[in-house]
Amino acid sequence: MKTPLWHQYTINLAPRQRGCHLISDEIISSLDTLPDYQLGMANLFLCHTSASLSINEDADPTVRTDMNAYLNHLVPEDISYFQHTYEGPDDMPAHIKSSLMGVSLNIPIQNGRLALGTWQGIYLCEYRNHGGSRRLLVTLNGVS
Repeated sequence: MKTPLWHQYTINLAPRQRGCHLISDEIISSLDTLPDYQLGMANLFLCHTSASLSINEDADPTVRTDMNAYLNHLVPEDISYFQHTYEGPDDMPAHIKSSLMGVSLNIPIQNGRLALGTWQGIYLCEYRNHGGSRRLLVTLNGVS
């Protein structure tokens, strides 16, 4: 009989500059019970409104640079009709980008590992110039 498992982790990510940052290894190294899961799901939830999570290519760093450039082009700063600018010109654009990209991911667990594709990695997309540390809540559920 397979044993049902649940674990939850809070991961405090160090402050990063604006951009898309590969954080897969940082997350995986924080999940000490992950090898106990034969199958299941990992839910990653970023507890912030001015950054996001994404899964994309982890091999070529220019993908992350291009993602950041495109998002900055898609939602530029200093738009005259933005009213929510109390924390600076990057404030409202950061909220819009976060909503567009999303703050949660569901990743299958298979044989004690996150079942990411060959070239896939987990990104933290930081949209603020000085966003500060970010808190990530990871919930694992499945069976051993």
